[in-house]
Amino acid sequence: MHTIERVEILQVDIPPAVVRSDAIQSFVTQETPIVRITCADGVVGTGYTYTIGTGGSSVCALLRDHLAPALIGRDAAQIEALWKDLFFLTHATAVGAITSLALAAIDTALWDIRCRRASLPLWKMAGGAQKQVPVY
Repeated sequence: MHTIERVEILQVDIPPAVVRSDAIQSFVTQETPIVRITCADGVVGTGYTYTIGTGGSSVCALLRDHLAPALIGRDAAQIEALWKDLFFLTHATAVGAITSLALAAIDTALWDIRCRRASLPLWKMAGGAQKQVPVY
């Protein structure tokens, strides 16, 4: 068992090189909530998510106040079970972006732990069908 001992949450705000906007909002900063999960044996996984200017502090509050405490003492290897438990824990807010963003940061950190333990990149852990995936 890979017991989760500590969960750290921080937010980094990254201003874009060029301010962009659409019909609804301006993208003046990328709010980037970051989650670091540390297991009892010292393995650390990092995950993050981002918003384009609003909601980052709300994601951090959900992580800090509700989700992170529920991870302490749990087995980091049980990624799917943890996700289901956290989703149920947030059932009253689970239809919104803030909850989805918070869960994504945790999920990414847990996968980071799994990959580090196996000394494999995520693309191999996920099946290895493609070494590269185009992004936009």
